[in-house]
Amino acid sequence: MTQADFLQAPFPKPLALPDGPPAGADRFFNRELSWLSFNWRVLDEARNPRVPLLERLRFLSISATNLDEFYTVRVAGLRELVREGNTMPSDDGRTPDEQLALVNADARRLMGAQQQVFTTLRGEMEEAGIAILTRDRLTPDEAAFLDRYFMDQVFPVLSPMAIDPAHPFPFIPNLGFSLALELARESDGREIKALLPIPGQLTRFVALPGGQRFVPLEELLLLNLARLFPGYRNTGHCGFRVLRDSDLELEDEAEDLVREFEHALKRRRRGQVIRLKMTAGAPDTLRRLIMAELQVDPDDVVEVDGVLGMADLRELVLDSRRDLQWPNFVPRVPERVQDHDGDMFSAIRQKDMLLHHPYETFDMVIRFIAQAAADPNVLAIKQTLYRTSRDSPIVDALCEAAEAGKSVTALVELKARFDEAANIRQSRRLERAGAHVVYGFVNYKTHAKISSVVRREGDRLITYSHYGTGNYHPITARIYTDLSLFTCDGALGRDATKVFNYLSGYVQPEELENLAISPINLKSRMLELIEREARFAQSGRPAAIWAKMNSLIERDVIDALYAASQSGVRINLVVRGICGLRPGIAGLSDNIRIKSIVGRFLEHSRIVCFGNGHGLPSRKARVFISSADWMDRNLNRRVETLVECMNDTVKAQITSQIMAANMADEAQSWILQPDGRYLRHLPAGRDDLFNCHLFFMENPSLSGRGTAGARDVPALTHSLD
Repeated sequence: MTQADFLQAPFPKPLALPDGPPAGADRFFNRELSWLSFNWRVLDEARNPRVPLLERLRFLSISATNLDEFYTVRVAGLRELVREGNTMPSDDGRTPDEQLALVNADARRLMGAQQQVFTTLRGEMEEAGIAILTRDRLTPDEAAFLDRYFMDQVFPVLSPMAIDPAHPFPFIPNLGFSLALELARESDGREIKALLPIPGQLTRFVALPGGQRFVPLEELLLLNLARLFPGYRNTGHCGFRVLRDSDLELEDEAEDLVREFEHALKRRRRGQVIRLKMTAGAPDTLRRLIMAELQVDPDDVVEVDGVLGMADLRELVLDSRRDLQWPNFVPRVPERVQDHDGDMFSAIRQKDMLLHHPYETFDMVIRFIAQAAADPNVLAIKQTLYRTSRDSPIVDALCEAAEAGKSVTALVELKARFDEAANIRQSRRLERAGAHVVYGFVNYKTHAKISSVVRREGDRLITYSHYGTGNYHPITARIYTDLSLFTCDGALGRDATKVFNYLSGYVQPEELENLAISPINLKSRMLELIEREARFAQSGRPAAIWAKMNSLIERDVIDALYAASQSGVRINLVVRGICGLRPGIAGLSDNIRIKSIVGRFLEHSRIVCFGNGHGLPSRKARVFISSADWMDRNLNRRVETLVECMNDTVKAQITSQIMAANMADEAQSWILQPDGRYLRHLPAGRDDLFNCHLFFMENPSLSGRGTAGARDVPALTHSLD
C-alpha cells in the first residue's frame, strides 16, 4: 500500500453491534489493560524475525522494564485504592478491585510469554556464538577465571547474612535481587537460613574470556557458597526479586520543595512490596519466610520458571556484535545549518526550522543553547528541564552562560518520575553557577519543552525560541522520534516569555498568540478545533483530523472525536500506547482509524492537524505540535504546550511527509479493532512493506533545501519553493 493508496482508501466497514452503538462506560477501553496490550506489542518485536537478534533481546528487556515500572506505579495505585475501600469505577466502568484482577491475570500471561521468548532467543544466541552458561557447563579454564573474578570483583562487596533472632531479615530495596539459602553445618547437620543480597552495582552477567560466553551472577554465587559460608553445605535455595510502591507522596505545604523531595525519595525506597517474583520450586520454608518478612500475600507472588530480572538482559546487547544489531545510523545535520556555517541564529532568521529527531541530530538543540551561552550579544536564556542526561551538555551550557553574567532562568521539574534525584543534583549545580532556578508548581508537573534566548541585534532585542515535543535529553533523543521547532517569530517569542513568567511568578498569561497551555486553555482549544472541523463536515466541506501521540484516554476529547466522526470528519490517529477510544463502530466511530507503531525508534512526537475545511494534506491546514498526550493528567494537571505552526514549509513537512508516512506504514503498524484487539498485517511473501522509520532514515527531510522524498511521498508533498 502506498501513501496515496492509504489516504484515498475508504474506511473499513464499521462494526454494527446488535444493541446499537455503545453508550456509557462501554464506549471506552480500560486504561490499564490498554497499556498491557502495548507491552504485548513490544514483546512481539522480540519475536519478529525481521528484527536483528540482539535487538530482539533488547525488546525483551524493554518489555520487562516496562512491566516493572507499570507495577511499581500504576498497579501500586490500584492496590492503594483497594486498600482504602474505594469502589469508584474507571471510565470503562470497572472498580479498582476488578481492574486489579484483570491486570494481574494478563500480566502473568505476559511474564510467561517473556520466558518463552527468552528460551527461543537463548537458543538462537548460542547458535550465533553467544552463550549463557550454567555452572555445570564451564571449562576448567573458565572455572579458574571465575575463581579469580569472584575473589577480586565480587567477594569484597557481598554481605552474606544469617537469618535468626540475632540477625533480623534485612531490608530489600525496590528491584532488589537476592538469594535465599537453606544451609546445613557439615560438622553436626545443624540447619540455618541465610540471605545473600546481590548489590545492584554488580554486573548481572559475567563475561568469560573471549567476551561471548556469560555466567549469570547468581550462578557464580552458588558456585562459591563454600567461601561465603565455610563449613556449611547448600540444602536448598531460591532467588527472589522485590517490586515496591514507587509513587511519591508530597506534603502540599512543604516549605522547602527540594528537601521534601529528598525525604520522599527515601520513603519511596521503602515503599510497600506489591510484587514478589521467586524462582519456581523454591523450598516451602524459604517461601513462607520471605513472604512473611516482606508482608506479601500469596496473590502477589509470581513463580518464575526461568530468568528473574529480565530487564538485565540489556547487558547482553554486545557492542562487539554489531552484526546482530540494527545497521549503524548517523543522524543528519540539517542543510540549512550547514549553509549558515553552523550558525543557529542565522539559520533560524532565514525562516522557521523544524527538525525531526532522531533522523536529524539533536546536537542542533545543544548547539542552540551552547551558542547562546558563548554569544556576547545574548542577554538572557530561559529553559525548562523535565528529563535530561546525567552529564548534560545543556546544563553545562546554562552554567557557562550564568557564570559569564548572562541572566539564566531554569525551570527544573522535580516531579519527573524516577528522575527526581538527578534533577535535584542538576538544580543545585545550576544554582552554584548563578542561574535562577525555579521549580514550577507544587500541584502541577511542568512537562512543557521550551527554550528562549534573548539576543541584542542592532537596537532591537530578538527572542529566539525552541519548542519541542520531547525532553532535553541527548541520549534518549537518539532513539525517540520527536520534533523541534526553532523560530524567531515575535508572537511565539512573546508567548514563551509569558509562559516562563507564569512558571516563575504564578501569574496566568493573558492573550497568548500562537500558543495554548494546560491547565489553562489547551484542552478547551483542542475541543474547539475538533468541533470546528465537525462544523465543516456538517456544511459539506472536506473535513479531516490527523493526530499522533503516545496516549489517548481523556474522556472529553474522546467524546469530541466520536461526535466529529458522526458529523463526517475522517479521523486518522497514530497512538503508540494507551488508547481508550473504540474505533470503527457503526453509529459511534465509523470514520475513525487508529494504529500503533512499534519499531526501531520509540514514537514520541505529538502532532495534530486539522483540514480547516480543505481536507488533508493541504496548505490551508492548521498544524500543531505539542508536549501533551491526550490524557487527563496532561490536559488538566500539567503545564503543557500546544504550538501552532504558521510557516508553510513546516506545515508541509509535518502533513505531507511525517504524518503521511506514519499513517502509511505497514511494516511496524498494529491496527486497533473495535473490540480492543490490535492486528498486525504482514502479508506473506512481501519484502517491500513500507517502513516509516527506514523511510526517514534514508530520505533527507523537507526542512533542508526542498529535497525530494522517496517512493510515494512526493505525490503528497507540495512545492516548497
